[in-house]
Amino acid sequence: MDLYPAIDLLEGRCVRLYQGDFGQQTDYGGDPVAQAVAFAEAGAPWIHVVDLDAARTGVPENREVVAAIAAAVSVPVQTGGGVRSVEAAQMLFDAGVERVVIGTAALRDPELVVTLAQQFRVAVGLDAKSGEVATDGWLVGSGRSVAEVARSFADTGVDAFVVTDIRRDGTLTGPDVAGLSEILGVTQTDVIASGGVGTLSDLLELNRIEVQGRRLSGAIVGKALYEGRVDVARAVAALGAGS
Repeated sequence: MDLYPAIDLLEGRCVRLYQGDFGQQTDYGGDPVAQAVAFAEAGAPWIHVVDLDAARTGVPENREVVAAIAAAVSVPVQTGGGVRSVEAAQMLFDAGVERVVIGTAALRDPELVVTLAQQFRVAVGLDAKSGEVATDGWLVGSGRSVAEVARSFADTGVDAFVVTDIRRDGTLTGPDVAGLSEILGVTQTDVIASGGVGTLSDLLELNRIEVQGRRLSGAIVGKALYEGRVDVARAVAALGAGS
């Protein structure tokens, strides 16, 4: 299982939200590019970047920062937030991003995902509260379950699903093992876990999940890294030893 250190961008700064609430954010400051380089140098196999401004408005406020991160690291960059058109995705791929995560647009325009997946590596972001997928920066309920949306993208060429439990995100209270196990059971597509990881033990628990011979392909970790609860190098080594 790969570790995906997260860099969430708001007005060019590294921040973390609590349960997806823009009113409850912690500003970690610093240089996002330098932070990405530090994660890569510590052995992270991927860097996960989210443009929070774009997720809320659809306007790619932090595209230049994302491009700078992709140019500065030798590991692949996965990014999401406000990708709602072929043009928006193309600009990110042209900037050196390896995989784009599409959330809101995947529900409103699934053909966009199908079109992009024919040429590029595309992940669908399944951000959920109590099992219901949310859109528009996690602010609007879709009325559809995570499992239902995952099934709808079967055989479309989607590279992965990024499954986030919004109520756990930024809380450090542990991941949604039951919910992630359910998703593993309904799709053959790679599943990347996000939300709630607070300790190395949480990561090892995720790494042990197995459903019908399938395991999680990755886990995104943010706040636990910035708070010093999880060390990238130690986590990568531990996950490699347990794979």
